[in-house]
Amino acid sequence: MEDLLGLGVVVCLVGIAVIFAVAVRDENAPAALNAVASLLLVLVPIAVDLFASRLYGVRVGLSPEVPLWVGLAGLLHSYGMLGPYDDIAWWDHLTHTLSAALVAALLYAGLLVAVDSTSVSVGISLVWATVVLLTLLAGVFWELIELLARDFARRFDVPSVLDHYGRRDTVLDLLFDVVGALLVLVVDLRLFVPMAEVSPETTVAALVVFLGGFVVGSLVLSLVIVVGQAEPRA
Repeated sequence: MEDLLGLGVVVCLVGIAVIFAVAVRDENAPAALNAVASLLLVLVPIAVDLFASRLYGVRVGLSPEVPLWVGLAGLLHSYGMLGPYDDIAWWDHLTHTLSAALVAALLYAGLLVAVDSTSVSVGISLVWATVVLLTLLAGVFWELIELLARDFARRFDVPSVLDHYGRRDTVLDLLFDVVGALLVLVVDLRLFVPMAEVSPETTVAALVVFLGGFVVGSLVLSLVIVVGQAEPRA
């Protein structure tokens, strides 16, 4: 099974590489940059797993499920930049649901392990609500990045590396982020619990960093966008 999942990761990497080549051939800079970013994101969990294995002699459970999920989301997103985002109405909903489900699955595993490792009694309904809220927070952070990319492209008259289609699209994106989180919770997907159980202390720290990073990041991005829109354009 692990070999099959590993093959899936390779297929995703090859697919993203092909998309990158097509984007370069067509001089589609946004698609090329997104393909590179997707490739790097797939390699991050693989590198983390190898790093932990070499230095500490443990496998942290990041391979191959995490890179496969990241790779599939990256493949669909990169391909979307070649046209499907503009031509297929539901493509954006698909990629948001898939990406949000990954975030929710990681959060769900982390919160379950964090609760079990403490003496605090927390009901599963509170865990569910926290997963949905944190996934939504991650979605807001991404939407702010899209807005910033759009404003940057307009200011410097260059193609935007991310597409933003207005407020209605933002609301729909966040809605499907919630859908992705709910799918994980309804099926009680605990795929990443073994990974989180390797070091409960690290898991709790990661959750704190996640929360703080996205809250602070969202505030900073919001400030940058507001200031940028308030400045007079030449």
